[in-house]
Amino acid sequence: MPVINRIAEFHSEIAGWRRDFHAHPELQYDVVRTAGKVADLLRSFGVDEVATGIGRTGVVGVIRGGRTDSGKVVGLRADMDALPITERTGKDYASTNSGKMHACGHDGHTAMLLGAAKYLAETRNFDGTAVVIFQPAEEGGAGARAMIEDGLFDRFGISEVYGLHNWPGIPTGHFAMRTGGIMASTDEFNILIEGRGGHAAKPHLALDPVATAAHIVTALQTVVSRNIDPLKPAVLSVTMIQAGDAFNVIPRTARLVGTIRAHDEGVRALAEQRLREIATQIAAAFGATVEIGFRRGYPVTVNHADQTGFAETVARELVGTDRVDGDVPPSMGGEDFSYMLQQRPGAYVFLGNGDSSDLHTDTYDFNDEVIPTGASYWVRLAEKAMPIG
Repeated sequence: MPVINRIAEFHSEIAGWRRDFHAHPELQYDVVRTAGKVADLLRSFGVDEVATGIGRTGVVGVIRGGRTDSGKVVGLRADMDALPITERTGKDYASTNSGKMHACGHDGHTAMLLGAAKYLAETRNFDGTAVVIFQPAEEGGAGARAMIEDGLFDRFGISEVYGLHNWPGIPTGHFAMRTGGIMASTDEFNILIEGRGGHAAKPHLALDPVATAAHIVTALQTVVSRNIDPLKPAVLSVTMIQAGDAFNVIPRTARLVGTIRAHDEGVRALAEQRLREIATQIAAAFGATVEIGFRRGYPVTVNHADQTGFAETVARELVGTDRVDGDVPPSMGGEDFSYMLQQRPGAYVFLGNGDSSDLHTDTYDFNDEVIPTGASYWVRLAEKAMPIG
Protein backbone atom coordinates (compact mmCIF):
# COMPACT_ATOMS: atom_id res chain seq x y z
CA MET A 1 0.00 0.00 0.00
CA PRO A 2 2.34 2.77 -1.22
CA VAL A 3 1.63 6.49 -1.52
CA ILE A 4 -1.73 7.01 -3.20
CA ASN A 5 -1.30 7.88 -6.89
CA ARG A 6 -4.15 10.40 -6.88
CA ILE A 7 -2.57 12.29 -4.00
CA ALA A 8 0.79 12.22 -5.74
CA GLU A 9 -0.95 13.83 -8.73
CA PHE A 10 -1.92 16.91 -6.71
CA HIS A 11 1.27 17.05 -4.64
CA SER A 12 2.20 20.39 -6.18
CA GLU A 13 -1.25 21.79 -5.40
CA ILE A 14 -0.97 20.79 -1.74
CA ALA A 15 2.56 22.23 -1.61
CA GLY A 16 1.13 25.47 -3.01
CA TRP A 17 -1.39 25.65 -0.17
CA ARG A 18 1.40 24.94 2.30
CA ARG A 19 3.63 27.71 0.96
CA ASP A 20 0.75 30.17 0.97
CA PHE A 21 0.11 29.37 4.64
CA HIS A 22 3.84 29.71 5.28
CA ALA A 23 3.97 33.17 3.69
CA HIS A 24 1.04 34.36 5.83
CA PRO A 25 1.62 33.01 9.36
CA GLU A 26 -0.81 33.86 12.16
CA LEU A 27 -0.52 33.37 15.91
CA GLN A 28 -2.63 31.40 18.39
CA TYR A 29 -6.34 32.17 17.94
CA ASP A 30 -5.74 34.96 15.42
CA VAL A 31 -5.73 32.55 12.46
CA VAL A 32 -8.54 34.28 10.60
CA ARG A 33 -6.95 34.17 7.13
CA THR A 34 -5.72 30.60 7.55
CA ALA A 35 -9.04 29.31 8.87
CA GLY A 36 -10.89 31.14 6.13
CA LYS A 37 -8.81 29.53 3.41
CA VAL A 38 -9.18 26.10 5.03
CA ALA A 39 -12.97 26.48 5.16
CA ASP A 40 -13.13 27.69 1.55
CA LEU A 41 -11.05 24.75 0.33
CA LEU A 42 -13.13 22.23 2.24
CA ARG A 43 -16.29 23.64 0.68
CA SER A 44 -14.70 23.45 -2.77
CA PHE A 45 -13.94 19.76 -2.15
CA GLY A 46 -17.62 19.09 -1.54
CA VAL A 47 -17.34 17.88 2.05
CA ASP A 48 -20.73 17.34 3.66
CA GLU A 49 -20.45 19.97 6.37
CA VAL A 50 -18.02 22.77 7.19
CA ALA A 51 -18.26 24.27 10.67
CA THR A 52 -16.27 27.36 11.61
CA GLY A 53 -15.68 29.18 14.88
CA ILE A 54 -15.20 25.97 16.89
CA GLY A 55 -12.91 26.92 19.77
CA ARG A 56 -13.03 30.53 18.54
CA THR A 57 -11.32 30.04 15.17
CA GLY A 58 -11.16 26.28 14.60
CA VAL A 59 -12.60 24.64 11.48
CA VAL A 60 -14.20 21.21 11.23
CA GLY A 61 -15.06 19.34 8.04
CA VAL A 62 -17.41 16.34 7.99
CA ILE A 63 -16.98 13.74 5.22
CA ARG A 64 -19.44 10.86 5.12
CA GLY A 65 -18.30 7.63 3.56
CA GLY A 66 -19.96 5.74 0.73
CA ARG A 67 -21.68 3.93 3.57
CA THR A 68 -22.27 4.95 7.17
CA ASP A 69 -23.73 1.71 8.50
CA SER A 70 -20.87 1.27 10.97
CA GLY A 71 -21.79 4.46 12.78
CA LYS A 72 -18.09 5.01 13.43
CA VAL A 73 -16.70 8.55 13.43
CA VAL A 74 -12.94 9.11 13.28
CA GLY A 75 -11.30 12.50 13.90
CA LEU A 76 -8.12 13.60 12.14
CA ARG A 77 -6.48 16.72 13.56
CA ALA A 78 -4.01 19.32 12.24
CA ASP A 79 -2.86 22.55 13.92
CA MET A 80 -2.83 25.89 12.08
CA ASP A 81 -0.95 28.49 14.16
CA ALA A 82 2.58 29.84 13.81
CA LEU A 83 5.20 31.21 16.23
CA PRO A 84 6.45 34.72 17.17
CA ILE A 85 9.81 34.27 15.40
CA THR A 86 11.49 36.35 12.69
CA GLU A 87 12.21 34.05 9.77
CA ARG A 88 15.70 33.62 8.27
CA THR A 89 15.18 30.86 5.73
CA GLY A 90 15.58 33.08 2.66
CA LYS A 91 12.83 31.14 0.87
CA ASP A 92 10.84 32.88 -1.83
CA TYR A 93 7.69 31.99 0.15
CA ALA A 94 9.11 33.24 3.47
CA SER A 95 6.87 35.00 5.98
CA THR A 96 5.40 38.31 4.91
CA ASN A 97 4.14 38.98 8.44
CA SER A 98 6.89 40.62 10.46
CA GLY A 99 7.93 38.71 13.59
CA LYS A 100 5.74 35.71 12.76
CA MET A 101 6.85 32.42 11.24
CA HIS A 102 5.70 28.86 10.64
CA ALA A 103 8.67 27.46 12.54
CA CYS A 104 6.96 24.25 13.66
CA GLY A 105 5.46 22.94 10.43
CA HIS A 106 1.82 23.58 11.18
CA ASP A 107 1.54 24.93 7.64
CA GLY A 108 2.50 21.46 6.41
CA HIS A 109 0.18 19.69 8.83
CA THR A 110 -2.77 21.79 7.64
CA ALA A 111 -1.94 21.30 3.97
CA MET A 112 -1.54 17.51 4.27
CA LEU A 113 -4.88 17.13 6.03
CA LEU A 114 -6.51 19.29 3.37
CA GLY A 115 -5.03 16.99 0.72
CA ALA A 116 -6.46 13.99 2.52
CA ALA A 117 -9.85 15.70 2.83
CA LYS A 118 -9.92 16.36 -0.90
CA TYR A 119 -9.23 12.71 -1.67
CA LEU A 120 -11.68 11.36 0.92
CA ALA A 121 -14.44 13.64 -0.40
CA GLU A 122 -13.76 12.42 -3.95
CA THR A 123 -13.65 8.69 -3.21
CA ARG A 124 -15.64 8.11 0.02
CA ASN A 125 -14.27 4.57 0.13
CA PHE A 126 -15.12 3.97 3.78
CA ASP A 127 -18.05 3.00 5.99
CA GLY A 128 -18.47 5.75 8.55
CA THR A 129 -17.63 9.43 8.91
CA ALA A 130 -14.25 11.16 8.75
CA VAL A 131 -14.06 14.44 10.66
CA VAL A 132 -11.10 16.66 9.75
CA ILE A 133 -10.17 19.04 12.57
CA PHE A 134 -8.16 22.21 11.96
CA GLN A 135 -7.16 23.61 15.33
CA PRO A 136 -5.90 27.07 16.36
CA ALA A 137 -3.58 27.99 19.22
CA GLU A 138 -1.51 24.85 19.75
CA GLU A 139 1.51 27.03 20.55
CA GLY A 140 0.65 27.88 24.13
CA GLY A 141 -3.01 28.77 23.72
CA ALA A 142 -4.60 25.36 24.43
CA GLY A 143 -6.71 25.51 21.29
CA ALA A 144 -7.46 21.79 21.58
CA ARG A 145 -9.09 22.36 24.95
CA ALA A 146 -11.05 25.32 23.56
CA MET A 147 -12.43 23.18 20.73
CA ILE A 148 -13.37 20.42 23.19
CA GLU A 149 -15.13 22.91 25.46
CA ASP A 150 -16.99 24.16 22.40
CA GLY A 151 -18.45 20.68 21.88
CA LEU A 152 -16.04 19.19 19.33
CA PHE A 153 -16.40 15.55 20.30
CA ASP A 154 -20.04 15.53 21.32
CA ARG A 155 -21.32 17.68 18.46
CA PHE A 156 -19.64 15.57 15.77
CA GLY A 157 -19.84 12.22 17.58
CA ILE A 158 -16.13 11.50 17.29
CA SER A 159 -15.18 8.10 18.74
CA GLU A 160 -11.42 8.07 18.02
CA VAL A 161 -8.94 10.85 17.27
CA TYR A 162 -5.52 10.93 15.64
CA GLY A 163 -2.77 13.53 15.38
CA LEU A 164 0.52 13.88 13.50
CA HIS A 165 3.60 16.09 13.76
CA ASN A 166 6.58 16.41 11.47
CA TRP A 167 9.88 15.62 13.19
CA PRO A 168 13.34 16.85 12.15
CA GLY A 169 16.06 14.22 12.60
CA ILE A 170 13.80 11.33 11.61
CA PRO A 171 14.50 10.32 7.97
CA THR A 172 12.20 11.89 5.41
CA GLY A 173 8.89 10.07 5.20
CA HIS A 174 9.60 7.64 8.04
CA PHE A 175 7.15 7.27 10.93
CA ALA A 176 7.72 6.99 14.69
CA MET A 177 5.31 6.44 17.57
CA ARG A 178 4.97 4.76 20.94
CA THR A 179 2.24 3.56 23.26
CA GLY A 180 1.90 5.61 26.45
CA GLY A 181 3.54 8.97 27.07
CA ILE A 182 5.04 10.41 23.88
CA MET A 183 5.10 14.13 24.76
CA ALA A 184 5.62 15.74 28.16
CA SER A 185 3.51 17.90 30.41
CA THR A 186 4.47 21.58 30.26
CA ASP A 187 4.24 23.43 33.56
CA GLU A 188 5.64 26.89 34.34
CA PHE A 189 6.84 28.39 37.61
CA ASN A 190 7.53 31.93 38.75
CA ILE A 191 9.31 32.44 42.08
CA LEU A 192 9.43 35.97 43.50
CA ILE A 193 12.02 36.30 46.28
CA GLU A 194 11.71 39.32 48.56
CA GLY A 195 14.59 40.43 50.75
CA ARG A 196 15.74 43.88 51.74
CA GLY A 197 17.61 46.21 49.43
CA GLY A 198 20.69 48.18 50.31
CA HIS A 199 24.09 49.51 49.28
CA ALA A 200 26.31 46.92 47.62
CA ALA A 201 29.19 48.10 49.85
CA LYS A 202 27.15 47.30 52.98
CA PRO A 203 25.69 43.81 52.31
CA HIS A 204 25.42 43.13 56.06
CA LEU A 205 22.71 45.78 56.30
CA ALA A 206 20.69 44.28 53.45
CA LEU A 207 19.00 40.92 52.92
CA ASP A 208 20.30 39.84 49.53
CA PRO A 209 17.64 38.16 47.32
CA VAL A 210 20.26 37.50 44.61
CA ALA A 211 22.28 35.23 46.89
CA THR A 212 19.05 33.54 47.97
CA ALA A 213 18.04 33.04 44.34
CA ALA A 214 21.41 31.50 43.53
CA HIS A 215 21.03 28.91 46.29
CA ILE A 216 17.49 28.11 45.19
CA VAL A 217 18.62 27.59 41.59
CA THR A 218 21.38 25.23 42.70
CA ALA A 219 19.12 23.26 45.02
CA LEU A 220 16.41 22.89 42.38
CA GLN A 221 18.88 20.91 40.27
CA THR A 222 18.59 18.10 42.83
CA VAL A 223 14.87 17.59 42.26
CA VAL A 224 15.38 15.47 39.15
CA SER A 225 18.68 13.91 40.25
CA ARG A 226 17.73 13.05 43.84
CA ASN A 227 13.93 13.02 44.21
CA ILE A 228 12.64 11.44 41.02
CA ASP A 229 13.01 7.83 39.91
CA PRO A 230 15.86 7.86 37.36
CA LEU A 231 13.84 5.55 35.09
CA LYS A 232 11.10 8.18 34.80
CA PRO A 233 12.03 11.15 32.59
CA ALA A 234 11.69 14.68 33.97
CA VAL A 235 13.18 18.12 33.41
CA LEU A 236 13.29 21.13 35.72
CA SER A 237 14.89 24.16 34.08
CA VAL A 238 15.32 27.66 35.46
CA THR A 239 15.28 29.77 32.31
CA MET A 240 15.22 33.35 33.61
CA ILE A 241 16.79 35.18 36.55
CA GLN A 242 15.72 38.80 36.97
CA ALA A 243 17.13 41.11 39.64
CA GLY A 244 18.63 44.53 40.10
CA ASP A 245 19.27 47.62 38.00
CA ALA A 246 22.68 48.88 39.12
CA PHE A 247 26.15 47.50 39.93
CA ASN A 248 26.21 49.13 43.37
CA VAL A 249 22.70 48.37 44.62
CA ILE A 250 21.47 45.18 46.26
CA PRO A 251 17.88 44.89 45.00
CA ARG A 252 14.88 44.19 47.17
CA THR A 253 13.55 41.39 44.96
CA ALA A 254 14.71 38.71 42.56
CA ARG A 255 12.64 36.52 40.28
CA LEU A 256 13.18 33.00 38.94
CA VAL A 257 11.17 31.65 36.02
CA GLY A 258 11.28 28.22 34.45
CA THR A 259 9.54 25.04 33.35
CA ILE A 260 8.93 21.50 34.57
CA ARG A 261 8.42 18.65 32.10
CA ALA A 262 7.39 15.07 32.90
CA HIS A 263 5.86 11.96 31.34
CA ASP A 264 4.10 10.77 34.47
CA GLU A 265 1.45 12.59 36.49
CA GLY A 266 2.97 11.38 39.76
CA VAL A 267 6.38 12.74 38.76
CA ARG A 268 4.74 15.97 37.68
CA ALA A 269 3.11 16.41 41.10
CA LEU A 270 6.28 15.48 43.00
CA ALA A 271 8.39 17.98 41.06
CA GLU A 272 5.95 20.78 41.87
CA GLN A 273 5.89 19.78 45.54
CA ARG A 274 9.68 19.73 45.84
CA LEU A 275 10.02 23.06 44.02
CA ARG A 276 7.68 24.69 46.51
CA GLU A 277 9.43 23.14 49.52
CA ILE A 278 12.95 23.98 48.38
CA ALA A 279 12.17 27.58 47.42
CA THR A 280 10.23 28.27 50.62
CA GLN A 281 12.69 26.69 53.01
CA ILE A 282 15.87 28.08 51.46
CA ALA A 283 14.36 31.54 51.42
CA ALA A 284 13.43 31.15 55.08
CA ALA A 285 16.98 30.08 55.91
CA PHE A 286 18.24 33.36 54.44
CA GLY A 287 15.52 35.40 56.13
CA ALA A 288 13.74 36.12 52.85
CA THR A 289 10.19 35.32 51.76
CA VAL A 290 8.93 33.83 48.52
CA GLU A 291 5.77 34.03 46.47
CA ILE A 292 5.43 31.05 44.13
CA GLY A 293 3.32 31.14 41.02
CA PHE A 294 2.74 27.79 39.33
CA ARG A 295 0.78 27.32 36.12
CA ARG A 296 -0.12 23.84 35.01
CA GLY A 297 0.17 23.72 31.25
CA TYR A 298 -0.51 20.92 28.80
CA PRO A 299 -0.85 17.46 30.34
CA VAL A 300 1.19 14.45 29.26
CA THR A 301 0.32 13.29 25.73
CA VAL A 302 -0.59 9.65 26.29
CA ASN A 303 -1.15 7.35 23.31
CA HIS A 304 -3.71 4.58 23.69
CA ALA A 305 -2.40 1.05 23.04
CA ASP A 306 -4.98 -0.21 20.53
CA GLN A 307 -5.05 2.96 18.45
CA THR A 308 -1.25 3.28 18.46
CA GLY A 309 -0.92 -0.31 17.30
CA PHE A 310 -3.42 0.42 14.56
CA ALA A 311 -1.59 3.59 13.46
CA GLU A 312 1.67 1.62 13.39
CA THR A 313 0.10 -1.03 11.16
CA VAL A 314 -1.20 1.62 8.76
CA ALA A 315 2.22 3.30 8.62
CA ARG A 316 4.05 0.01 8.04
CA GLU A 317 1.74 -0.90 5.17
CA LEU A 318 2.23 2.57 3.69
CA VAL A 319 6.02 3.00 3.85
CA GLY A 320 7.41 -0.41 4.84
CA THR A 321 8.29 -2.01 8.14
CA ASP A 322 11.88 -0.76 8.09
CA ARG A 323 10.67 2.84 7.95
CA VAL A 324 8.52 2.74 11.09
CA ASP A 325 9.77 2.94 14.67
CA GLY A 326 7.07 1.67 17.01
CA ASP A 327 8.98 2.46 20.20
CA VAL A 328 10.46 5.91 19.66
CA PRO A 329 11.92 7.59 22.78
CA PRO A 330 9.45 10.12 24.21
CA SER A 331 10.02 13.82 23.69
CA MET A 332 10.18 16.37 26.50
CA GLY A 333 8.35 18.84 24.28
CA GLY A 334 4.66 19.44 24.92
CA GLU A 335 1.52 19.17 22.80
CA ASP A 336 -2.07 20.17 23.46
CA PHE A 337 -3.34 17.18 21.50
CA SER A 338 -2.99 15.68 24.98
CA TYR A 339 -6.38 17.18 25.86
CA MET A 340 -8.00 15.33 22.97
CA LEU A 341 -6.42 12.04 24.03
CA GLN A 342 -7.87 12.56 27.50
CA GLN A 343 -11.34 12.66 25.95
CA ARG A 344 -11.12 9.95 23.28
CA PRO A 345 -8.82 7.04 22.47
CA GLY A 346 -6.30 7.77 19.77
CA ALA A 347 -2.67 8.13 18.80
CA TYR A 348 -0.16 10.88 18.05
CA VAL A 349 2.66 10.02 15.65
CA PHE A 350 5.80 11.64 14.23
CA LEU A 351 6.50 11.93 10.48
CA GLY A 352 10.15 12.38 9.55
CA ASN A 353 11.09 15.82 8.20
CA GLY A 354 14.62 14.68 7.35
CA ASP A 355 17.81 16.63 8.02
CA SER A 356 16.13 20.00 8.50
CA SER A 357 16.67 22.72 11.06
CA ASP A 358 15.04 21.96 14.37
CA LEU A 359 11.51 22.97 15.30
CA HIS A 360 11.06 26.49 16.71
CA THR A 361 14.21 27.83 15.01
CA ASP A 362 14.33 30.75 12.57
CA THR A 363 15.82 28.58 9.78
CA TYR A 364 13.32 25.70 10.01
CA ASP A 365 11.15 24.81 7.01
CA PHE A 366 8.64 22.03 6.47
CA ASN A 367 9.84 19.44 3.96
CA ASP A 368 7.39 19.35 1.05
CA GLU A 369 8.72 15.93 0.02
CA VAL A 370 6.75 14.31 2.86
CA ILE A 371 3.39 15.71 1.74
CA PRO A 372 2.23 12.66 -0.28
CA THR A 373 3.24 10.33 2.56
CA GLY A 374 1.47 12.35 5.24
CA ALA A 375 -1.71 12.86 3.23
CA SER A 376 -1.78 9.18 2.23
CA TYR A 377 -1.37 8.18 5.88
CA TRP A 378 -4.46 10.19 6.82
CA VAL A 379 -6.47 8.63 4.01
CA ARG A 380 -5.44 5.04 4.77
CA LEU A 381 -6.05 5.61 8.47
CA ALA A 382 -9.65 6.60 7.75
CA GLU A 383 -10.23 3.85 5.20
CA LYS A 384 -8.77 1.06 7.35
CA ALA A 385 -10.49 2.28 10.52
CA MET A 386 -13.84 2.25 8.71
CA PRO A 387 -13.56 -0.40 5.97
CA ILE A 388 -16.34 -1.13 3.50
CA GLY A 389 -17.20 -4.82 3.51
